[in-house]
Amino acid sequence: MLMIKGSTLPEKTGRWFVSSVNLVALGLMLLPLILVCWLSVISNEILSLPVEGYSLHWYQEAFRQPQFLDGFILSLMVAAFAAAVGLAVSIPAAIIIVRRAFRGRSAILQLLMSPLTVPAIVIGASLYITVVEIEIATGLPLSGSVGVFVMGHVLLTIPWCIRLLVASLEGANLSVEEAAASLGDTPAGIIWRITLPLIRPGIFAAAVFSLVVSFGNLEVSIFLASPGQVTLPVAMMQYLEWKIDPTIASVSVLQVAFVATALIVSNRFVNISRIV
Repeated sequence: MLMIKGSTLPEKTGRWFVSSVNLVALGLMLLPLILVCWLSVISNEILSLPVEGYSLHWYQEAFRQPQFLDGFILSLMVAAFAAAVGLAVSIPAAIIIVRRAFRGRSAILQLLMSPLTVPAIVIGASLYITVVEIEIATGLPLSGSVGVFVMGHVLLTIPWCIRLLVASLEGANLSVEEAAASLGDTPAGIIWRITLPLIRPGIFAAAVFSLVVSFGNLEVSIFLASPGQVTLPVAMMQYLEWKIDPTIASVSVLQVAFVATALIVSNRFVNISRIV
């Protein structure tokens, strides 16, 4: 069989094929982002060829629109609160699932992970219908309330928290906890002084991913937000209903840059790729 530098020709061809497929897939994923970046710097108000020129005018226009800044602040606040509540629910749940053997553990894990398998727009519509039915039955003013709005985002963050925390707990050194127990430490003390420090990178990664997922969510926000609760994705959609120009492309680029910066900075302090 023909050999090329220590490997057979089929092996070489296979590696080239896999590399080519990976490059094509990467190009297809990056193409929309490249196109949006290009649209954000053209001078044309309406996309047409040839392009009249390039400028940063649309970025200046984006900062002149108060709804985008207000939406960014609200999105960040909701995402931070949703991530905090999601962690508060997921940390004890993940510890029980990994450290305790009981019947139905797998079913509970699948239930907590189920929002990942359901389209976000279905989750948003289902939550809205449920809230309306409860409001009709009880008379409680739930529709458009801040609590329901945030809880919808919490529901989106829990699967990411559970997934990352379970992976961290399964990779943690159980012998350290056993040693602490043999020395007479209480279960609560073991969790506080041993388990939580061991999974600190996983907690940090779960917080970052929850923040990103909630920050960019549109579907749940559309159904649960009141008219005064306009997150950044909702503000972008409302802008497109009345006007189409490259301003929205510049806002999209800034949003992607914010999320990418958060992930890069987080990975600088905690190796997220090792956990994910």
